[in-house]
Formats: sequence, C-alpha cells, structure tokens
Amino acid sequence: MIMAGETQDSNWPLPKFYFKIDLGSVKDVLFQEVSGLEAEAQPIEYRGVNSPVFSTIKMPGIAKIGNVTMKKGIFKSDNAFWEWYGEIKMNTIARQNVVIKLCDEGGNPTIVWTLANAWPTKISSTDINADAGEVAVETIEFSHEGLTISNQ
Repeated sequence: MIMAGETQDSNWPLPKFYFKIDLGSVKDVLFQEVSGLEAEAQPIEYRGVNSPVFSTIKMPGIAKIGNVTMKKGIFKSDNAFWEWYGEIKMNTIARQNVVIKLCDEGGNPTIVWTLANAWPTKISSTDINADAGEVAVETIEFSHEGLTISNQ
C-alpha cells in the first residue's frame, strides 16, 4: 500500500483502478470497467510421416483475439456510442484505435494497450429497476484487428 508522500517502486504490483481510455480523437473517456484484454495462439497438432514418436507435436497457429468489453455510466444526452454503433451499414463503419492506459498515482500511463481498428460490435443499455439505488451503466463491446501492449 502506498502511503502519503511515498512513491511506488517496481517491487509492488500496479493498482488496477486508475485508467484512462482514448477512443480515436476523443481523449480520456471515463469508464468503470474494462475486460477481455487477451490473446491466444490456436495450437496446430502435427505429426511428421517419418517421426519415430507415436504422438503429435503442437505448433502455434493463427492468433485469436477476443472482443474487449467496457462499461460506463450513462449521462444525460450522451448517445455517442449508440450513434457510432448506428453507423454499421453494409460493412462500413468508422474504425478507430482504442487506447487503454493503466496509470500510476500521478496519472501517468505505465502500461498501454492499443486495439487497432476497433468498432462497436455490441452495445447494451442499462437494466431499469424501480427498487434499485444504482447508477445506470451501459456496456459496449469492441471487435478489433489486433492488440498491442507497451510499457511507458
């Protein structure tokens, strides 16, 4: 735990609650949660004809990247995501790079994930419940063409 007046060193894991997101030219969009920052290589099983071993070997195949899901509070007259989603027509959509920055206590980026050519593939509005005392939250899911990570 970092106390007042102390600085974080490399011996402690980074906290995950301070992050900023850029959606194309729109900087520092506020989100509550981000999930799905993952990639995997699909294995290919192969056995050579002249292999003396009676089993296959596994080699890395095509990379598979999942969709990234983000949640944020709903604000009055804020329909930007619905408008972006509404642009999907016959394979035409405004693709944007989405940059997710995990920040240190000073607000400086430490780890940056970049989603190349992202576009909204799914958007969900909040559930509505008269008994709940919660904030209205919408969910947006992005498809993208590549995930890169860099350390600042």
